[in-house]
Amino acid sequence: MMKPSRRLVLAALTALVPLYSGAADAPPSPASPAQSGKHVQVSGVYPHLTAFNDHGEAGIGAVVPWAGKLWYITYPPHFRTGSTDKLHEVDPATMNLTIRPESVGGTHANRLVHRESNQLVIGAHFIDDKGTVRTVDVKKMPGRYTATARHLADPAGKVYFVDMEGPVWEVDVKTLESKRLFVKPVPGWHAKGAYSGQGVLAMSNNGEHQGGGLEKLPKEAKDVPTKPSATTEDAGVLAEWNGTGVGSDSGWKIISRRQHVEVTGPGGIYGNAADTDPLWSSGWDKRSLMVHVRDAKDNAWHVYRLPRPSHTYDPTHGWYTEWPRIREVVPAQNGQPAKLMMTMHGGMWDFPIGFKPGNTAGLRQINQYLRYIPDFAHWNGQVVLGSDDTSIMQNPMAGISQSNLWFGKFEELANFGPAQGWGGVWLGDEVKAGQKSDPFLLAGYSRRFMHLATRGKEDVTFTMEVDAKGDGNWSPLTKLTVPGSTGYLMHSVPADVKAEWLRLTPDKDVYATAYFHFSNADTRTDQADAKFASLSTLTRPMPTVGGLVRPNKEKNLSFLTTTANGDEAYYEVDEKLQFKKFDAPAAAPRIAEMHKLLDFAEPVATADEASLIVMIKDKKYRLPRGAANLPDLSKTTRQLREVASERILLNLGGTFYEAPRSGHNSAFAADLKNLKPVATHNLGITDYCVWRGLLVLPGTKPGAQPDGNYFKAQDGTGIWFGQIDDLWRLGKPRGIGGPWKNTQVEANAPSDPYLMTNFDKKTLTVSHDAKEPVTITIEVDPANTGHWKPVHTVQAKPGGDTTYAFPDGFGAYWVRVKADKPCTATATFVYE
Repeated sequence: MMKPSRRLVLAALTALVPLYSGAADAPPSPASPAQSGKHVQVSGVYPHLTAFNDHGEAGIGAVVPWAGKLWYITYPPHFRTGSTDKLHEVDPATMNLTIRPESVGGTHANRLVHRESNQLVIGAHFIDDKGTVRTVDVKKMPGRYTATARHLADPAGKVYFVDMEGPVWEVDVKTLESKRLFVKPVPGWHAKGAYSGQGVLAMSNNGEHQGGGLEKLPKEAKDVPTKPSATTEDAGVLAEWNGTGVGSDSGWKIISRRQHVEVTGPGGIYGNAADTDPLWSSGWDKRSLMVHVRDAKDNAWHVYRLPRPSHTYDPTHGWYTEWPRIREVVPAQNGQPAKLMMTMHGGMWDFPIGFKPGNTAGLRQINQYLRYIPDFAHWNGQVVLGSDDTSIMQNPMAGISQSNLWFGKFEELANFGPAQGWGGVWLGDEVKAGQKSDPFLLAGYSRRFMHLATRGKEDVTFTMEVDAKGDGNWSPLTKLTVPGSTGYLMHSVPADVKAEWLRLTPDKDVYATAYFHFSNADTRTDQADAKFASLSTLTRPMPTVGGLVRPNKEKNLSFLTTTANGDEAYYEVDEKLQFKKFDAPAAAPRIAEMHKLLDFAEPVATADEASLIVMIKDKKYRLPRGAANLPDLSKTTRQLREVASERILLNLGGTFYEAPRSGHNSAFAADLKNLKPVATHNLGITDYCVWRGLLVLPGTKPGAQPDGNYFKAQDGTGIWFGQIDDLWRLGKPRGIGGPWKNTQVEANAPSDPYLMTNFDKKTLTVSHDAKEPVTITIEVDPANTGHWKPVHTVQAKPGGDTTYAFPDGFGAYWVRVKADKPCTATATFVYE
């Protein structure tokens, strides 16, 4: 396909009317009311607090309130003895930023408040209560410090440091002298969490070595056995050490060979107050998310399962999963205990501070989110979210790696995405008769839909039990029989069933899948929030100020647009959101660079009369259009871009989708099989990026006025700014389309898969040209594994439309249809 010329691409960005033109050379715009006399703040983001480094990534690995200030550090991809990353300090009264001269950098995300010496440990730094900073010699203790934990034998005098490559060190809190205790005591790679309690040091790895060279052991460890996987699922580890066997792997016990991240307890970054307090570890496998809990009553770990809100974190190497946390977000007050929050796989969760076996009530999903959150904290009456925003790893669209913080009230987090997710207790697993599944979270969702499948010709009956109060007392709810003739049953747990957890037990040996789609009613409408009022629409023609945007090497935002007469205009925006327009000679090289780096690639999605089409391994998969009358902008708007480190957004047919990054070597490779819709906007958004922690959207109305999200140059050219999780407020995901539109179909030949997950109200309408009724079978892929199950048949009458409305709350990842006889047919799904 011939690529359009650069000038034509920009001139056609809206494909509706010429782009708005501003005046000629203009000075920087004056401060808007939101800027006057103070640091700029937009949607909870202060651009001046952005952290930068000279490496491929600048994630904010640790955020801690201490000594009256807020402290944070950034991490690059792989630096064991320092880097250009900094230790940052923010004053609560002025929000002024100080870069500490003691900074040494490094790939660190550890933090611990050592109670006895009254010091904060963050990265390689020890900070006392007056803000005096001392630093570990990173040449003597090389590593990527992923966690710091209290010492088992000498808690007053020493702490443990865990290195991402596997080594475990101890450090004297007075002298900062270090000693390595272990080189690599447990299997798995990409260490994440570590925590002490109940007489053990527990630690986690969230991946398995992939041979890519990123996780390199110290030279002394070249002959250390890596204890290869026992099964194809083995990846990562949760392990504990009883304090004996220093210098060998004796004293270590493997708890789980799955991918684990956080390890903590109710004491948080201060450490548990008592050895009877529980230990927690978050993790996941192919079935669902997991929370492991170590109970002091039996010194054993117990497993609880939760829905997974996103597939973005899934790869077994673990590189896309740093660092989920469980941490305080509201302090104890007025006799009420502190409120904790867990982040995991793109979802936030209310996490009860007393969570342990026999006391598991209260775990609730708060939201879904799009940002990449390595750490968060409560500070100055607000929740502070650290981020890993914009990296330059295989991503030339960005000029320098950068990340920022978000500040907001705890209650505002519920305004991110709606609480929903998928997951199960079994996924093609061999299950013994009478074997009880792990508990799966039921509470907090009004719509609980289950797909139950078996392999074999016998009927299998499953007993579903519920734990009503989270006290460990189980009672039978219902029995579900999967017929051997189909090997499939769908079931909805009624909304009036009030319980914390459910579990299943089969009456005979079986290979089983039990997979859930849980959600609450999506209360969003088809109208965008008022904060997006400055953006133009696609469903009716209007002028649009569009263009291309890029974070540049000078830490500013580059913006290239086209005027009404077809000329290109180049602007830069600084941290105060002031615009500067460049005259022609100065703009020329910058315009050339923008074209070189940002011109649109081949479309990710094409279209036919039926729907949008994406190709996955040479097979067609289909997506809805956001509205039936949308123009085709596949060559004139950005369809795919990495907007947070290793997080990709797609803007397809008026809908934003999240998709995982599918490869290590390109920020432009999206795993389209695992995408999910975020919001349908049907707006004239031409490009998008994250700069200084702000989501940037060109595609605005001429004449729009500053409103806290829209900022403009003196000549009237403007851009919308917000934060990435504002996108959820663009509008409820919706659309129309299908796999057939006047399509000649063969008998019993399945259609292309069509996306269904995370859409709400679903209706199918079918028609055909046969002179007799045609049976249309609806099949779904519940767990996105390629295993299709028939859920309903529609008797489509001749000569008209036949409509089927899916049950409220029905969920599956992909859907397809097939007809029992050849005909020309149309199958249209409407998602509302």
